[in-house]
Amino acid sequence: MAIEETERRVTLGWRETAAKAAVFSTLRLKGLLLPLGLLLAWEATSRLELIPAYLLPAPGEVFGELAALWRSGDLFDHILITGWRVALGFAVGAAAATFLGALTGSSRLLRELLDPTIQALKAVPSLAWVPLFILWFGIFETSKVLLIAVGVFFPIYLNLVTGILGTDRKLVEVAKVCGLSQLDLVRRVLVPATLPSYLTGLRAGLALGWMFVIAAELMGASEGLGFLMIDGQMTGRPAVIIGALILFALAGKLSDALIEAVSKRLLSWQDGYGETQETPNA
Repeated sequence: MAIEETERRVTLGWRETAAKAAVFSTLRLKGLLLPLGLLLAWEATSRLELIPAYLLPAPGEVFGELAALWRSGDLFDHILITGWRVALGFAVGAAAATFLGALTGSSRLLRELLDPTIQALKAVPSLAWVPLFILWFGIFETSKVLLIAVGVFFPIYLNLVTGILGTDRKLVEVAKVCGLSQLDLVRRVLVPATLPSYLTGLRAGLALGWMFVIAAELMGASEGLGFLMIDGQMTGRPAVIIGALILFALAGKLSDALIEAVSKRLLSWQDGYGETQETPNA
């Protein structure tokens, strides 16, 4: 009987895994419908000449321009340097946000001292930092990475502090009654309670990192996708500008999907509404 029960559970597990994989694939395919529809509309607009080609070139021209840049090796260099800037800026901004967010979230005194200033700085537009960073750090990589880090910092900080302050007080009180040490309280209560908000902040921060890299590459860059867009503007090549926009969208989506996949594994214990939507009826 024990063997039969084990086989039954294994079979049910395989079926559930296969069903989730099928639903996941279906959802991914549905996500391609809108981009494909936009691509077809774009192609139709170009063929019917509804918009002049110097304003909106045909998809074939855009992808042809990207293919030419790829064959020359320039496109790979532009993608690599922009990706490196975003990755480094994201690491610096996320580390600073995690450190300050943990401090201000866990200490009322530090929150009253630091949080008002941080919230005020959050409202400063990204381009407003550019002249100051050029003055302080020059036009080289340091200023670019720090500008990206500024963009990454605020959503991660805000989500982490919100997650800590939103932790159910009853859980903390029960943990203290049970005699948990401060380290165990953080590990068993605060981290699981805060993790969903923190991971959401990481995704939002990464998205802003891709936005801020364009402003960063205005600061005397000679490589990168942002530079490629500016070069396309200066030389009157709209195909290059649109191609760089498409690459930004793809890079942002791929990096976001990576964090999303990690988030799903770390939050596999959750039984949220989204999980019920993805699971087919028996």
